Parts: sequence; structure tokens; C-alpha cells
Amino acid sequence: MSTKTIASATVRAVKKRLLPSRAALVLTSSAVNKVKEIMAKEEGKGYIGLKVGVRQRGCNGLSYTLDYATSKGKLDEEVKQDGVTIIIDKKAQLTLLGTEMDFVEDKLSAEFVFNNPNIKGTCGCGESFSI
Repeated sequence: MSTKTIASATVRAVKKRLLPSRAALVLTSSAVNKVKEIMAKEEGKGYIGLKVGVRQRGCNGLSYTLDYATSKGKLDEEVKQDGVTIIIDKKAQLTLLGTEMDFVEDKLSAEFVFNNPNIKGTCGCGESFSI
């Protein structure tokens, strides 16, 4: 698995459940377009999509990672939406259940944002979270 970071990600705790509990992850049209753009730049390198993972980091415990996916692991979840493929690492599945993945761009930043109804707390900068 590649350790190259391809994008930054922020998390937001949301009070209401955005999606039915069976949906692992849903992408906004902005996120779909950005994933297509990222994958188009890497065409021909054997990547099947992006892989979302979770690791221990930051002041609140966990943060999301985004990498290129070359294969789907036996216990990984695969999300296909509007022509893009997102592989969810087996360790991140429970933390992502019911989450909306968005891509937000403003004057100061451009990043993927995970609107997650399962989060109990986030750090001040929004990079780490706890469940």
C-alpha cells in the first residue's frame, strides 16, 4: 500500500443522521468530481480508486487517511458511485458508517470533508476525532 498522501481531510460532527444506517459512505457531487480529477491524473498506474482509512493521530485520537488503492482487501468495503470507486479499509468501516464525503474549496483551503454523524468530539482544527 502506498504511503503517499494525496489530499487533506477534515471531519465534522453532525447532529442528525445524514444517511440510512446501511450506507457506508455517500459522496457529494463535488467529491465525485474531485475524485475523478485526481484519478484522471494517475491514469495508467494501476489504481482502482481511492482508499479511505483511519489511523491514530492528533489530539482527539483518530484521523482519516486517503491513499490510492491498487486492490481491494478481503474485508474492505467497496463503494461505487457515479463512476468512482472508494475502498474503505476494514479498520475504518465502523467509523464511516452513515458518513457523507464532500470536497470543499475556499480561499484558504481545498480538502475532503467527512460529515460524520457518529463523531462524539473533534479537535479545534478538525483533523482528528473521537467516536
